[in-house]
Amino acid sequence: MPSARYDGHASWYDEWRATGAEANGRVIADLLGPGEGPCLDLGCGTGLLLEALAATGRTVIGLDRSADQLRIASDRSNRIVQADAAALPFGGGTFRTVAALWISTDVDDFPAVVAEASRVLTPDGVFLFYGAHPCFNGPHIEWLEDGGVRAHPTYRTRGWHEPASWWGPYIRPRVGMRQHTLADVLNAFIAAGLFIEHVVEAGDRAVPHNLAIRARKPQAASHEPQGPEMIR
Repeated sequence: MPSARYDGHASWYDEWRATGAEANGRVIADLLGPGEGPCLDLGCGTGLLLEALAATGRTVIGLDRSADQLRIASDRSNRIVQADAAALPFGGGTFRTVAALWISTDVDDFPAVVAEASRVLTPDGVFLFYGAHPCFNGPHIEWLEDGGVRAHPTYRTRGWHEPASWWGPYIRPRVGMRQHTLADVLNAFIAAGLFIEHVVEAGDRAVPHNLAIRARKPQAASHEPQGPEMIR
């Protein structure tokens, strides 16, 4: 498998993300609620949130494309898989829960990732997206000292963006960033046949930089005959 964008950055990333992992884990656990059965942490990175997902009662498998990230994740779990999120190596209906956490700005084809998540979900399974708010956290956004943001006129520019002077010193210049509009994100759920049941603009910032969407895969369609022949 070709090298991933996070290869070579995993140790830095793990240390940088560790500060907020506990708070993020609590939010994610609240959004999911108690559960059971197999759960896929889609884009698990270094595995910082594997424990929070497992604490809900689920049996968690972590998946990421970056071997460097998984090198660290393997110290946290022995249930990890290296694979592409847009071509999952699992059969349909494998997982009761799929969590995609902080991956939308990293993947080339977000609709394909959501479609794959839907495919591997069981009927009535839950898909949780938690990540960058496409309106207020993206390559077009400049953070201001007063807690506000300045939106540059590249919001509708889809795909990978060239580094900009307002990106700052953290993750953006290290691994790059892709932009999806809010419409793109929501339409990916619709195209995958998922029903959105709860949306949260998470975090305590005055301008939210996190977006959470909990959706559900419909129950399998009934094969019972419909129409006049059913009338007694």
